[in-house]
Amino acid sequence: MSSASQQTDRGIPVLSFFTGAGFLDLGFEDAGFTSVWHNEYSEDFRRGFAFGTRSMGKGRGREIENPDSIVDVGPDRIIREAFEMHVPPIFGMIGGPPCPDFSSGGKNKGHEGENGRLSGVYVERIMEIRPTFFIFENVPGLFRTAKHKEFFASLVDKLKPHYFLDWNILNALEYGVPQDRQRVIFFGLSQSWVGQSDLFSQRFLDKSMHERMIAMRLRNVGLPGVHWFPWAKGRIHPDAKKAIPWPDVAPFGMDIPMPAGIPEQLTVWGWIKDLVEGATTPNQSDQFRAYSPKFNQIPEGFTAKKSFKRLHRWRFSPAAAYGNNEVHLHPTLPRRLSVREALRIQTVPDNYQLPPDMPLSKKFKTIGNGVPFLLAKAVALGVRRVLTEGISDADIRPDSRP
Repeated sequence: MSSASQQTDRGIPVLSFFTGAGFLDLGFEDAGFTSVWHNEYSEDFRRGFAFGTRSMGKGRGREIENPDSIVDVGPDRIIREAFEMHVPPIFGMIGGPPCPDFSSGGKNKGHEGENGRLSGVYVERIMEIRPTFFIFENVPGLFRTAKHKEFFASLVDKLKPHYFLDWNILNALEYGVPQDRQRVIFFGLSQSWVGQSDLFSQRFLDKSMHERMIAMRLRNVGLPGVHWFPWAKGRIHPDAKKAIPWPDVAPFGMDIPMPAGIPEQLTVWGWIKDLVEGATTPNQSDQFRAYSPKFNQIPEGFTAKKSFKRLHRWRFSPAAAYGNNEVHLHPTLPRRLSVREALRIQTVPDNYQLPPDMPLSKKFKTIGNGVPFLLAKAVALGVRRVLTEGISDADIRPDSRP
């Protein structure tokens, strides 16, 4: 058994940055990793993380170890707090720096914005701490303007002398989440660690090939290209948004049977129907009071406007980015989604709860900030596979998606 396999059996430690309420951590822990240190600046997110993980039991409940801005937390302090200076042979860093400055719906200030510059700081910490692997999660807007692409290329230039790199735009819908939510996942694997392992093919170890792959990906950033990370392994519904015969908008209040050819797992109804039928689940009673006549007027499945989007029971949800007047209405009832229904759409387990005394607006912001649990778990399982099985020539191949 390789050292990676042995350590994976015990739970490879990960340092979590921009932890939020911990959905990315939950995915990694479900895949066999162990979150040993967390950093989160927002007090609301810290409260959500502490209460949510504590409610899951099994010794998971804990406070965020470091509440300071990553700008003010240097590598020595991180190592001391996480490992007491005894750095393990294999460990990772995971995190999604705040994305509004790269989001198409945000301020578009990029790396010059207050939040955008944290992406650069996160990469600085990676270079200072040198984990065995890292995950950098963000929005596709990171690729959508020349300014953002140039910044992303600068991050790649810093990392590529020391890490084998791969990145992709993943849609959570294709990974079993009832939600059309695209995320950039950027993965790096330590070249020095790989050099000490016998799990990687000579073709993969060819640095000139790696340089060519990176150059090609930067020219066509965000498009299909040659990959070596096993992105497709967890993609259980390829091209789900286009390939499945989703139903159209319907008048509110109609009885709509489930159409043929629709995977129930990808539908809103598949995740929340039992709650309508009376299932008793924490946070289900956390609901805003219905106050607008729009709650009885907007058709089922009408999501074309910025706000007051009514979900369709037999379709997926738009991105669960609650906040900034983003209001998602229940498919069959004249109200907004409950907190539990929103957590279900993020595929967060029911034994994860948010504090009863947290304001509703804060709860929805906390939920919308997270990575969908099933997407996080799929990425984590891919990381685990790379660490324990390596990369063969057959793993280096073009992305076959349209």
